[in-house]
Amino acid sequence: MKVPDLPKVELHLHLEGGAPPEFIRQLAHEKKMDISGIFNPDGSYAYRDFWHFLDVYEAATSTLKSPEDYHRLVLAVLQESAANGVVYCETFLSPDFCGSRDLGAWREYLHAIREAADIAEKTHGIALRGIITCIRHFGPEKARETARCAAETAGDWIVGFGMGGDEKLGNAKDFAYAFDMAREAGLRITSHAGEWGGAGSVAETLEALRPERIGHGVQAITDNTLVDRLAEQGTVLEVCPGSNVFLGVFPTWDAHPIKTLRDRGVTVTVSTDDPPFFHTTMRREYDRLADTFGWAVEDFRALNLAAANAAFCDADTRARVLQQLEPADA
Repeated sequence: MKVPDLPKVELHLHLEGGAPPEFIRQLAHEKKMDISGIFNPDGSYAYRDFWHFLDVYEAATSTLKSPEDYHRLVLAVLQESAANGVVYCETFLSPDFCGSRDLGAWREYLHAIREAADIAEKTHGIALRGIITCIRHFGPEKARETARCAAETAGDWIVGFGMGGDEKLGNAKDFAYAFDMAREAGLRITSHAGEWGGAGSVAETLEALRPERIGHGVQAITDNTLVDRLAEQGTVLEVCPGSNVFLGVFPTWDAHPIKTLRDRGVTVTVSTDDPPFFHTTMRREYDRLADTFGWAVEDFRALNLAAANAAFCDADTRARVLQQLEPADA
């Protein structure tokens, strides 16, 4: 089913994970790097499972070596997002990949990223804000360095702090210090959990890191008490159904719990995660959700309103986004 082209809000997009494969191939060509092993014959990204995906992701990211590369990346990613109707997006940024957590270098990367975002907003009408993420499998000490970069550049554009990476490594409480640093700097908090770590990882993350939002969180569905807690606390789930099905977190779209979570009062939003890696776009996510669950325009408008209200941006930006989401015939 084709959903009418609505203005959309996306809260869970990894910047490097949004890189079109042709963009990465071009960078590799320019730098005379051989990363041909990460592509399928048709030119798409190739990997076996989530953990191999992390290796391929890091290989693709290795072509991004300068602030100028990230400037070009932001333009490429936002052009694609805007073409799919996204009017506001929050993207995950990692100083680990942008200057190896050196604050001076990170500032240079951030300047280039913001400059490109400003160009894209003027050209395509899409607003971007940044959430700095530490990488779980890099360990808590490096997470503190990342949090320092976040705290020093927090403001109207860097609006949040989170954590990605391999959920099965380490304990959430090991990263509490980094999250406290970010929170004290005024940053809003999210974290990946409940994608691969089970319902227990969601509960642990809620206790240790006190996030407003959870990235994915979908395995909470196996714990009824936890689902009730998410609903009662108003914790927002950044759900990426296409990613979950593609990677095998759930075997089919019919088996995905997004509708059940929503029906039980959990605030859910829809995002693409790493769209070219999972052969998806925001339009495709909407169409598959409509096909699978019979959701109509009113459902998608409600999802976008929930996402806009859960966004980490300032009040003026939120007001502009909410105005964009109003039906044309209102």
